[in-house]
Amino acid sequence: MTVSNLAPLPRYADAARATRHVFIRDLMLDSYIGIYDHEKQSPQKIRVNIDLSVIEGPTGLQDNIDNVVCYEKIAKDIEAIVAAGHVHLVETLAENIASMSLQDDRISCVRVRVEKLEAIKNTTSVGIEIERSRAQ
Repeated sequence: MTVSNLAPLPRYADAARATRHVFIRDLMLDSYIGIYDHEKQSPQKIRVNIDLSVIEGPTGLQDNIDNVVCYEKIAKDIEAIVAAGHVHLVETLAENIASMSLQDDRISCVRVRVEKLEAIKNTTSVGIEIERSRAQ
């Protein structure tokens, strides 16, 4: 597949589409994740990054927390997903985070990156990135 055949990535903040970009960078968590026995016995460090394309409401901000997607709530929800128990694949964790995010009707698109920071010797991290939207 050539680059010209790829669909362009969405712009998360876009005035023409009345969307804003909410993000969380470098959420560091201890997680029970992996397929190997040693990964099931002790937690390992992961890093989560998330980008949300949020549809702006018709009432505007009005300086009211109820009129925005709260990044603190998103972070706590991610922490709860990670704390819920062992998962084998980073892909599964990313899908769970994306699904949780899209439960908020204001979120039209989400990009999730999950990195394992201690999995492969001589690397900073390994992991995956996914993007999901209401259209999928």
